[in-house]
Amino acid sequence: MANPQRGEVELLAGERRLTLCLTLGGLAEIEALTRDGDALTADRLLRLVEILARGGGSPVSLETLKAAPLSLAEAADAVAACLAAGLEA
Repeated sequence: MANPQRGEVELLAGERRLTLCLTLGGLAEIEALTRDGDALTADRLLRLVEILARGGGSPVSLETLKAAPLSLAEAADAVAACLAAGLEA
């Protein structure tokens, strides 16, 4: 269960409920993953979900995310909410 006081956000990936949370380690991974001017692809979005899920204590592999019935729009909303909450704290 996500704790909004800690900047956690919940995302449903199929039948699995993931808790997303931005950590310092996750921020470093995201910085390494993104470059100025690079478009946000579906693969990159799922990688962000993978990183944030690990930070929230819900480790999941990229392969599992790709196979899950997951709405990319919902994933993008959850990632945006998680990053906003993490950077506000």
